[in-house]
Amino acid sequence: MPPSLNVLLRSRALKLRLVVPDAGSAQLDEPVGWVHSSDLEDPTPFLDAGQLLLTDGTQFPVEGEFRKGYEEYVERLVGHGIAGLGFATQVIHGTLPPALEEACRNHGLPLLEVPDRTPFIAIIRMVADYLAKEEHARAEWSLQAQRAISRAALRPDGLTSILGELERQLHSWVALYDAAGNYVRMPRNRPVPSDIAGEVTAKVRHALDLGTRSASHLEIAGQSVTLQTLGRKGSLRGALVLGAIEPLDPARTDIVNSVIGLASLALEQARTLDTARRHLRAGVFEQLLAGSTDVAVRTARQVWGQLPREPLLVTASRHENPAPNLLEALELLADDHRGAVFYALRGDLLVVLAGRQHQDKVVELLQRHGACGISSETAMEALPGALEEASRALRRATELGRGAVEFSELSDGGMLGLLREEKAGPVARGLLQPLIAHDAAEQTELLATVREWFANDCVWDKTARRLGVHRHTLRNRVDAAGRILGLNLDGMRDRLELFAAVQFLEERQAGTGNK
Repeated sequence: MPPSLNVLLRSRALKLRLVVPDAGSAQLDEPVGWVHSSDLEDPTPFLDAGQLLLTDGTQFPVEGEFRKGYEEYVERLVGHGIAGLGFATQVIHGTLPPALEEACRNHGLPLLEVPDRTPFIAIIRMVADYLAKEEHARAEWSLQAQRAISRAALRPDGLTSILGELERQLHSWVALYDAAGNYVRMPRNRPVPSDIAGEVTAKVRHALDLGTRSASHLEIAGQSVTLQTLGRKGSLRGALVLGAIEPLDPARTDIVNSVIGLASLALEQARTLDTARRHLRAGVFEQLLAGSTDVAVRTARQVWGQLPREPLLVTASRHENPAPNLLEALELLADDHRGAVFYALRGDLLVVLAGRQHQDKVVELLQRHGACGISSETAMEALPGALEEASRALRRATELGRGAVEFSELSDGGMLGLLREEKAGPVARGLLQPLIAHDAAEQTELLATVREWFANDCVWDKTARRLGVHRHTLRNRVDAAGRILGLNLDGMRDRLELFAAVQFLEERQAGTGNK
């Protein structure tokens, strides 16, 4: 870090005297990036912010009134961000001009008196030597830190040791997140501060969902956070998050980049193994479908320990090109619940087997990447039928635009599954009750509109003429009825559901009337 004005003032060799501000001011601890001397009336075009300006006052008159000139001069320096002004006495001016001191005090510009026996070059040389010493110290620190990181990489727990060493070198917390955006707790690392942990996780998951390599510097609740995704574009393996106490200088940035490279390499080396394991998963799943349960169980036991216990649920999700972080997240979920969760790719169908106790985590993960369908509880020997149920439920979820649909919603609650049931009438009223209640509350006739629409074979123009309304008005009413009932009336299945319900309701009402 560059020296401050206080460092210069404490030097006995320079013999500088503080004039403005008072000793103890925070301004005196601001870093001085460099020292420049000039006697120009406006030297600001040749200066950078944060520099100390030295002058012997040649540009100022020795005698006469010059108060306004000092004010304008100091105002220009302050506006340019100059760190301070050093004024040499006993050279041109015998003493420090009182008007200059007043102007500096008015505008808050630190003012130092430079005695005649202190050459400007001595001040410049001291700052230069200080900066050179600091630069050497940073280079030495960087070298030692790089060596420490390299030694950590050679330990058995290489990735954990690397991150622990990075935290120690930077004096800040370091967090690793997996491909699903879950925080990976490192035994020797400090945790993410609780007040920002939730927002950090959200930022990480958003970055991973984008699927591209990225580095972000964020401000979260007043804290500086650096977020770097790990892996290749389209194949992210996770993210590294660094909570920096102070902005990263080039030396610290080099250390972070080294760790990112080593962490990415360590994670990338595991990718080949993961790919092989996915091919093995697909083979095991095909054995299960073919009824070779014993072979599948023996194969799985050597790699994953066991397969999910019965009864189990089959969850299906369709992906032409599954997001890498989705597959990574499933792999982690399977590892975390060893033997209780199993997944496999079958063409463009992603299939997950799990018990009821882990199903919520499976559905939550799959819903982040699209729709999914869930079978009824099943035994392993009935897996082909459960897969068909999950596929049918998935189609239903896609039709309705829902995140997840269970097969039981199709078989137990649907009207088509009750055509032969004696209790179809009450179920029909239950299905239509939201529409009946809406008509009563809003004084609408949506049920009557739907009934007339079915009576005219769902022909829009004919139905509109019979009702005496515009075709668009009819369409809006039917769409509203579908939304209220949670049905997609553009699809044949939902139309049949509603048609059956209307018919059963009318039969029940007719039967009641006859009695």
